[in-house]
Amino acid sequence: MHVPVMLNECLEYLAIRPDGVYLDATCGLGGHTGAIANRLTTGFVIACDRDAESLARAQANLEQVDMTDPRRKRIRFHHLPFSLVGESLKAEGVPQLDGLLADLGVSRYQLTEGERGFSLMSDGPLDMRMDRSQGRTAADIVNYEPEKQLADLIFQLGEERRSRRIARAIVRARPISTTGHLAKLIENAVPRTGKIHPATQTFMALRIAVNEEREELDVLLAALPSLVKPGGRIVVLTFMSLEDRVVKHAFQAMERLGEARILTKHVVRPTEEEIGVNAPSRSAKLRAIEMKDEHLP
Repeated sequence: MHVPVMLNECLEYLAIRPDGVYLDATCGLGGHTGAIANRLTTGFVIACDRDAESLARAQANLEQVDMTDPRRKRIRFHHLPFSLVGESLKAEGVPQLDGLLADLGVSRYQLTEGERGFSLMSDGPLDMRMDRSQGRTAADIVNYEPEKQLADLIFQLGEERRSRRIARAIVRARPISTTGHLAKLIENAVPRTGKIHPATQTFMALRIAVNEEREELDVLLAALPSLVKPGGRIVVLTFMSLEDRVVKHAFQAMERLGEARILTKHVVRPTEEEIGVNAPSRSAKLRAIEMKDEHLP
């Protein structure tokens, strides 16, 4: 079952207006999107995702939301990555948004479907592409990246201190075609130091690299002043310290430039009650800003 992370907090900081237009930049399986839509009357929410399979599932999950008035769709779906979400506004004839939400987490569907190649626990092809219609796969990186570059990638994107040892083991074991093979060889190369599987950070680094997640996030953050109108709210959920730092610094820069006002002086975390019900939420961090008119103090 899909459980949207920090749902109440997201809705609170978005301060949804019934007649507003909102964008969920990472629709996933539709949890946040549906909750936003249920608070709208004459407004609508644009639901974007680069994963066509997740988007199709979200459409099925949210089919009942628009049944109250078949003439007016409160949810408009678009298969787009962060770097192209502006295209969805053009398609819908929207100059600017009243609010934007971006949940940077990977959905449970992606993590548990072995054939998608994200999972440590389910053996499958080394894919890891959010959009399986384009781009290089994790297997391409694992099998063809030079050892030094591979070690740097694992260290920088996965914050894995044992990256050189892992990269050396990967190069020696080539070719590698499945998630199970990669997870096992990493487990043999570096010792387990706690409950977390020793391949976790390497898998995370590969996923980020395959999907160019840092580059996509940078494009989205840079576009925020043009996407969201003055008085509009932006909420971002992160699950990794690397991403949280990028969002934090971007929001601080926007405040210094007079483009936005930070609403979350301290990062917002899930309650103990939520973590008890939805364990994956434990690493979530929420940051929010409100856009300002650049001509106002």
